Amino acid sequence: MPKERHVDALLKKLVQTIEASLAATDAARDAVQEILKRGADTGIFFAGAKSRGAFSAELTAQDKEFLRAVSIKPER
Repeated sequence: MPKERHVDALLKKLVQTIEASLAATDAARDAVQEILKRGADTGIFFAGAKSRGAFSAELTAQDKEFLRAVSIKPER
């Protein structure tokens, strides 16, 4: 039984983390939309990712997914 409680606690923590992540994405999207509505422009700059000892300026699939989630087209 104690093992099941431990798993239940981990599942609860996972659900809370996912919910927080989704809420943060919504908040970021809302902030970008408000900035655009007020006539300003936004930009996100990526410094690159270290891959096998070398830096890469390519956006990862996760980078592109995040940008789409906050209503920014990663193709620009």
